[in-house]
Amino acid sequence: MYAFSDKNLHEQTIFIVDDEVVNLKLLDKILTSAGYSNLVLISDPREVLSLYQEHRPSLILLDLNMPGLDGYQVMKQLVSLEDPLLPPIVILTAQHHQEYLLKALEAGARDFISKPFDRRELLMRVKNFLDAHVAHRLVRNQKDHLEELVQQRTLELQETRLEIIRRLGHAAEYRDEETGNHIIRMSKMCALLARKAGWSEQQCNLILSASPMHDIGKIGIPDAILLKPGKLGRDEWLTMKTHAEIGARLLEGNDSDLMVMAREIALNHHEKWDGSGYPAGLKGKDIPMSGRIAALADVFDALTSVRPYKKAWPLEEAVQLIRDNRGKHFDPELADLFLDDVQAFVDIKNAYQDLPEE
Repeated sequence: MYAFSDKNLHEQTIFIVDDEVVNLKLLDKILTSAGYSNLVLISDPREVLSLYQEHRPSLILLDLNMPGLDGYQVMKQLVSLEDPLLPPIVILTAQHHQEYLLKALEAGARDFISKPFDRRELLMRVKNFLDAHVAHRLVRNQKDHLEELVQQRTLELQETRLEIIRRLGHAAEYRDEETGNHIIRMSKMCALLARKAGWSEQQCNLILSASPMHDIGKIGIPDAILLKPGKLGRDEWLTMKTHAEIGARLLEGNDSDLMVMAREIALNHHEKWDGSGYPAGLKGKDIPMSGRIAALADVFDALTSVRPYKKAWPLEEAVQLIRDNRGKHFDPELADLFLDDVQAFVDIKNAYQDLPEE
């Protein structure tokens, strides 16, 4: 048990609730003479609830037999607040019948002080209850502080992890000489499409964070193939297609939701609805949903972006390609969600345009 100084305990707020002014004055005199300085004397029990919200006492000395509201009703009001740190309630009573006392304990009282008051007993009980409540409050505050620190550290770790992911994604894009903001646009389009498909906000945030690594496997493709300005030969194209499996291997071995989805996207974002994609030739709903979402977002942004080997497609032509490949390259339901609100995807495109090279 914690031990607190008398000064610390004497500064705690104590409510004294009794409709008898004589009793209020007597308790005030006893406690004040013992050094307690924050006493709130309440003769009208109907004021207890509002005063409680204002003062947050550490102890309540409560009479039971009062007009307007009796002590049981006051305790019921206090308990209904569901305050996790409700202070101890000590009943002031001249009654000694067991049934009477048990009813008070069931209503929320912690103990009794008999009338007429014995000064030494009163002061000892007040001190003990204050000591216990202040200790309880300190433990809870420490627990809340530790939880806050844990949340802060967890958030910092998440931010660090996401920054590493973004940088890995950029590393792959830079090797391919793709536009710097491609992964930002593509990931935000993935999150938007996922939201339209009914994913939870948590899952949308997950794909937002995982999709930047979709082309991480390009790190393993030789420059002669990756940076070749012209059309790739058959063997070169076969090598190029291995970037999906390379990316999946780079991302395997971690079972966090983020890395599982990142691997899933890296492996499957070139699969096609009709089974003509790579690396496994998956078809329809055998392709993970994350891969189907990433496929559409990646293609739309790639078509409408400038590359060293091509100009940006006009918006109308890019949208027509999505429409023409509904049920071929793309999941038809996802294609419909895209086509129903093309402007939302264009807005992302416009918000994260690449700066012209100087």
